[in-house]
Amino acid sequence: MNIKEAKTQIKNTVKIYLKKNKLGGYEIPIERQRPIFMIGAPGIGKTEVMAQVAGELGIALVAYSMTHHTRQSALGLPFITKKKYGSQEYDVSEYTMSEIIASVYESIEASGMSEGILFLDEINCVSETLAPAMLQFLQYKVFGRCKVPEGWVVAAAGNPPEYNRSVREFDVVTLDRLKILDVASDYKVWREYASSAGIHGSIISYLDIHGESEFYAMETTVKGKEYVTARGWTDLSEAMKLCEDEGIDVDEPLISQYLRRPSTAKKFAVYYALYSKYKDYYKVKEILDGKAPAGVGAKLKNAKFDERLSFMGLMVEPLRSEIKAHMREFEILSNMVTSLRAVRESPSQESFEKQIEKHSSRLNSLKAANTLDPDNKHILGNTLAMLNEYQKVFAAKETFKAVSSDYSKKAKAHDAETQKIKKRLENAFQFIFNNLGEGHEMTLMVTDLTIDYYSSKFIASYGCDEYFKYNKSLQINEREREINAELEKLTLEEAI
Repeated sequence: MNIKEAKTQIKNTVKIYLKKNKLGGYEIPIERQRPIFMIGAPGIGKTEVMAQVAGELGIALVAYSMTHHTRQSALGLPFITKKKYGSQEYDVSEYTMSEIIASVYESIEASGMSEGILFLDEINCVSETLAPAMLQFLQYKVFGRCKVPEGWVVAAAGNPPEYNRSVREFDVVTLDRLKILDVASDYKVWREYASSAGIHGSIISYLDIHGESEFYAMETTVKGKEYVTARGWTDLSEAMKLCEDEGIDVDEPLISQYLRRPSTAKKFAVYYALYSKYKDYYKVKEILDGKAPAGVGAKLKNAKFDERLSFMGLMVEPLRSEIKAHMREFEILSNMVTSLRAVRESPSQESFEKQIEKHSSRLNSLKAANTLDPDNKHILGNTLAMLNEYQKVFAAKETFKAVSSDYSKKAKAHDAETQKIKKRLENAFQFIFNNLGEGHEMTLMVTDLTIDYYSSKFIASYGCDEYFKYNKSLQINEREREINAELEKLTLEEAI
């Protein structure tokens, strides 16, 4: 199965394991909850999936790589204590609490979440001295004499033997107590993630052209291991964006640090140079502004297929980026609506403090639960910054009206920006239709906007006539769009 299918299976399993009966106990006792065991090649997103599942279910995550653990850190340190059996007292060995189990309790205390996932990565690569205890843990969920607390689902991941010489095969007795998910790389699935995650447009368009063979590879050559992984592309994307911001060259020496397959690193370096050239050649910014220079459309019509795909990446990337920033801003303003309504009921410094504490507590809880994703970090962080700013405004003016007035300006500016983005979307669609018709490129643009979380939410909320015109099979329900648009308009404009 691919990583998306694995995520669905994991999420459903965790839901079932955490289902309670009428008496408040778990329907499936922890002893009979088979640990989830994902097995697949390195770098395909096994750890990321666990974080996503925990975040979406609103539970905590404690993650460990077992290759870093010794028998002592996993099981606890021995110490001597005295116990009385009958009339005789004896010295006996006990163990301190396992570091891993202790981390679960620390997470519960810090996050306030009593349920979660204990995820152990590289579980089939443990040291020889730890292997027996690891097998016992998978069967009975006990480290030393410390048991995993109720409400915590055990999940694990490992690599097949061909990818790691340290792999130890589990016996059938152990395997028969696990829920085993065999996960393989799948570019189509990763591309959905890449679009929403803001992976660099050059990477997406390059892989659209070359497909699975360049996306993931693990080969043994006379020079040693050569490999390209999903993790490598993701990390390269982040490095490329920062280098571009700082004016640092994105060249083969940089790329080869992330793509450890020389042929792929060389080909992508050449492609990136072309991609950068196309950015100036096609004047994408002017096209989105509705001011396409004369002759650009003719150039695109006569371009080869891979060049047109590169152009589509250049066209969609800034739109996705703008929309993501815009919808994040909407979430921040929506958070402010709730908080400012509460402050308006009893305008005071104490009211502001309560709202600041509420959002701060949420931020800290997600951080402690290890489920604070970049979006929540940005939204909650900026919500807190705005509340602190308004608290100062209130203190200076001693009236809520000044705060309300400033918020209204921000809401109106947001609405104006909405219209600008809608116009840029319209310009993009019209340019593609006028020069390439309703062919593959139009389908690619519609699909990219549909699978991207923020883009699809923007269109569902505010509409885009051109999108609905060219989107026949993936069309969002029109009535749902109208309802969402009215609700969001009301929320921002009339809330306070």
